[in-house]
Amino acid sequence: MTKNSFRFALAIAALATVGATGCATKKYVKTQTAPLVEHTDRLDQQTGENSRQIRDVDQRAQGGIQKAQGAADAASQQAQNASQQAGEASNAANNAVHRADTLESVIKGLDNYKQTANVAVTFGFDKAELTKADRAQLDQFAAQINQQGGYILEVTGGTDAVGSSEYNYELSQRRADAVVRYLAAKHGIPAHRFYLVGIGKDKAVASNKTAAGRKQNRRVEVSLLSNQGLAQLSGK
Repeated sequence: MTKNSFRFALAIAALATVGATGCATKKYVKTQTAPLVEHTDRLDQQTGENSRQIRDVDQRAQGGIQKAQGAADAASQQAQNASQQAGEASNAANNAVHRADTLESVIKGLDNYKQTANVAVTFGFDKAELTKADRAQLDQFAAQINQQGGYILEVTGGTDAVGSSEYNYELSQRRADAVVRYLAAKHGIPAHRFYLVGIGKDKAVASNKTAAGRKQNRRVEVSLLSNQGLAQLSGK
């Protein structure tokens, strides 16, 4: 073999070796990088899924916040309305009703008024709050008022004999005011129809020597007095 032939053969062998090495290297790189690419794809998919879940949770949270805020706003408005109604009813009881020792002192032609209905509610010891049963009685009583023409409501508060006269006077007023506020707010009875009579006076309806008698004295009586003259004119 000549030197040129040997050199040519050597060159061919070198090229073949380089080619074989290059193919092996590419296969190795492909073998090593394929899992990395697949893993990266899975990470991208998981990241996308996590992002969607986060958006869903955020949307639900925002919806819950808005719903809770709406409920809070509605409750606040209801509280404001209730407070306003209570204030109006309180003003009706405290500022517009008539307070007198006798009806004769404030009503002309009282003889024309006749009692057509009445109701009495009792209170617990040292209490001035209406019970559910009290409100039911007042509701039944108020149903008769709309059938009247000219009328007034005589409201008389009372207490038992326990405690000072001054304290019982104030307590009997609070009891009468509680009845007036309820009838004015619940049934829309104008304040000028109420006449609080004999508040704080000693008008016991039963003996204070027994528990049963003292309970009867812790009362507010409401009498519906209809003007018979107006009733006749109106045909009632």
